[in-house]
Amino acid sequence: MRASDKIRYKINTATVTEKLIAIIVLVFLFFGILNTVFSLFKISGFTAFYDWFVLPSDPAEFILKPWTIISYSFLHGGIWHLASNMLILYFSGIYFLNFFSPKRLLNYYFLGVIIGGLVFMLSYNLFPAFSGGKSYLVGASAGVMAVLIGVATQAPNMYVRLLIIGNVKFWWIAATLVAIDIIQIPMGNAGGHLAHLGGAGLGYLYTTQLHKGNDIGAWWENLMDGIANLFKKREKKAKMKTVHNTSKRASKASYASASRTSSTMSKSEKQQRIDSILDKISKSGYESLTKAEKDFLFQAGKDD
Repeated sequence: MRASDKIRYKINTATVTEKLIAIIVLVFLFFGILNTVFSLFKISGFTAFYDWFVLPSDPAEFILKPWTIISYSFLHGGIWHLASNMLILYFSGIYFLNFFSPKRLLNYYFLGVIIGGLVFMLSYNLFPAFSGGKSYLVGASAGVMAVLIGVATQAPNMYVRLLIIGNVKFWWIAATLVAIDIIQIPMGNAGGHLAHLGGAGLGYLYTTQLHKGNDIGAWWENLMDGIANLFKKREKKAKMKTVHNTSKRASKASYASASRTSSTMSKSEKQQRIDSILDKISKSGYESLTKAEKDFLFQAGKDD
């Protein structure tokens, strides 16, 4: 299997959590490298460009760039900020996907981001402590907290094994993180901590509403599906033609092709078979493969 095929395989079989983390990390690297280039060549304008993606506390400024209610979550203030968020998202995502679908994880994450951003802006325009102040928000924490609290609400008594500490109930972890955010509000980054709490609140509300039979994120999922469909290529309908009793032969040929091992195929046949399987994964997911196709892909990886 070629290196490019292995990369395609990794991408196609990655979980939605892993793909989301990869995108966030790539965005962080992009802005980090861009900032370095601007700095080395003494080019001005990086901050002005960066500000087009951070969420402002001023509603008047937000109206001019409404996309920042989402884009801010892909930006981070440093490596530790990024690493801590991605670590929590990764492990929360593993448990989350045991109870909910990949699409629902995205619902929790993005709705948590939106609610967290709105709480941030509302706080700066409501509480006297922020009177006359102006700030900007970055980070995925609100979305991460939505996923974490969502699964903690679904399975509060589920045990999680932590390094050094040992086994603890999931709700203990969630409650600790919420308490830390509340305690740290007067200590700095108050708007950020309030945004975290907004995301946590969304996660709790979403799960409790699901228990009542209400999917409050259905509208977001439908919106995302609609946008995704705009970019999908329309498949051309196959032309009808007369076939003279070839169904049995085609079925036998298909079975024989699926049954052939990678070791009995020529290099070109093997590569063509790999490409066909990877395309199927890309369109319908890994679970859509037959056992023969999974075995073939596994064997092809071993042969190379």
